[in-house]
Amino acid sequence: ATGTTPLGSIFNPGTVVFVLLGLAVVVAVVIFTEAHRRIPVQYARSMFRGGRMYRQSGGTHIPLRVNMAGMIPLIFAMSIIIFPGTVASYFVAAPGTVDPSIGQQIAGAIADFFNPSGSILGGLPYWGLFFLLSVGFTFFYVMVIFQQQNLAETLQKNGGFIPGIRPGKATQEYLNRVVTRITWGGALFLGIVAIMPFIAAKATNVQALQLSSIALLIVVGVVLDTMRQLEAQLLMRHYEGFIK
Repeated sequence: ATGTTPLGSIFNPGTVVFVLLGLAVVVAVVIFTEAHRRIPVQYARSMFRGGRMYRQSGGTHIPLRVNMAGMIPLIFAMSIIIFPGTVASYFVAAPGTVDPSIGQQIAGAIADFFNPSGSILGGLPYWGLFFLLSVGFTFFYVMVIFQQQNLAETLQKNGGFIPGIRPGKATQEYLNRVVTRITWGGALFLGIVAIMPFIAAKATNVQALQLSSIALLIVVGVVLDTMRQLEAQLLMRHYEGFIK
C-alpha cells in the first residue's frame, strides 16, 4: 500500500503558495507602511535686526502617509464584528436539542452569520462585512485625526505656504483632497489585509495554517520602528547607520 509521506504533505503545492502569499503580504505591509505623499512647503519670514529687515526663506515638505491610521481600523472593525456573534452564542440551543425555540434558531442564525467559517457561503458574509468596516473605519479615523492637526492654520502662523495654494481655507481644502485620495489606497490595503486569511484559505486550501493579517501588521510595525530607533541612535553617535 502506498501513502503520502509526512514530508510530501508539508511541501505540497498549496503550502508553497501559502508561504509565497505570506511573503507577498509582508512586502505589501512594508510598502504601504512606509509609503507617503510629500507636500512641498515654502517658508518666508521677515526679521528685524539692527533697524533693518531681513527676509529669510526655505523649503521643506509635509509627509502624508498612505496608511495614516495604522492598524487601529482593523481593531475597531474586529471588535464590532465579533460582538453580535458572541452575544448570540449565549442563546444558541445546546447540542442535541431536538426542538429548539424560535429565539434559539434566530440566535443560531446570527451566530452562524458572524462566524468566519460559518455555513453561509463559507463565511463570506463575515469577511465581506469585515472588509467594509475596515475601509469605513480607516476613513473615519484618518479624517478625525487629520482635522485635529489643523495643518493649514499651523503653516499660516509659522509663515509657511504650499506653492500655488493660498494660505488658510484654500490650503485646508487642498490638504483634505490629498488626504482623501491617498486614504483610498490605505483603506483598500487594510481591507484586503483584513480578509487575507479568507483569501489564503480559499486560494491554497490549507486549513491547518492561518495567515493572521493583524499579527503581520503588528510584527512589521514593531520591526520598522525598531530599525528607525537604531538608525537614530547610530546617527547620533556619528555612525553611518543602515542607510548611507
